[in-house]
Amino acid sequence: MKIWEFAKVNGSSIKVDNWMSDTMGLVEGGCVYSTLFKHPVEGPKDYEIILSMFPQENYRTLTHITMYLDDVPGSSAQAASFLADREINILNSVSLNGISDTVIVWKLMADLNFAGEADILLDSFNALKNAKDPSVSKIRRIDIKPAEIGRLFKGCSSGSNGKQEIRRGYPCTIEDGCFDVSKVYGDILKDISGQNVLITMDADTWVLSITFFKEGTDLIKVGMEIPDCPGGITQALSVIAKWNVNLISVFSKVKICYQTMYLELVMDIHGSDRTAEQIKSDLPGIFDGLNGIFKLNEFTHLE
Repeated sequence: MKIWEFAKVNGSSIKVDNWMSDTMGLVEGGCVYSTLFKHPVEGPKDYEIILSMFPQENYRTLTHITMYLDDVPGSSAQAASFLADREINILNSVSLNGISDTVIVWKLMADLNFAGEADILLDSFNALKNAKDPSVSKIRRIDIKPAEIGRLFKGCSSGSNGKQEIRRGYPCTIEDGCFDVSKVYGDILKDISGQNVLITMDADTWVLSITFFKEGTDLIKVGMEIPDCPGGITQALSVIAKWNVNLISVFSKVKICYQTMYLELVMDIHGSDRTAEQIKSDLPGIFDGLNGIFKLNEFTHLE
């Protein structure tokens, strides 16, 4: 699954495409909480903004709850009632029928009342289930684990090379599908209009990341058809590695099983001795010398 996209800043606003905002639950007019980080000197990343629908003070009690339900009328209502009776607040969630099965899988982000309540919740469910209580008759199983959203927000400790937290922004709203950087970080992120940013989603934690690149970063996007066999991706990446480029993203997908696959690369070439035009010109000839059929389909300079 591809969980990222590249976008350009328009003025000070960053548009999140509908497919991504729908997946992550970013509702038009909804309130989002943000945190700004600074990345270390090494690497192409400069600043990063993490967006969440949940305030940071709640992260300690946010929990993943997965409920396996009978695919019959009233099962979801029974599951919701089980949590509501224990004052468990359901936040973002998604449910669907299991593939080739007769079970509904409901994945929830929930806010527990206190740390450690998960064990009590499971004990309560198991006791009712063992007693064949009708209040849980349509619930087959419940799995619970900490959301651990805080791991995405940890700044660097002394002597480490991690990102450093700069500021926690005040809550602001999504307008016209955009996050306006200037509202909370305009004094730090100046003159950003036209810059490329990488938008990444963490579906497990319902968190979105917006990454800005350092000045001088030179991004190109390359799409190619390669053999769908062991070593196909290795050959393509070995060519790129010789040019001292820094890969930002890699995405592969099968086109014709055991015959052809599509490989999409986004890379930073600012440290390479080749320009974008030279790379575009050289790739077809180099592909001819590889083992198998390699074809350049797309080459875009993300200026």
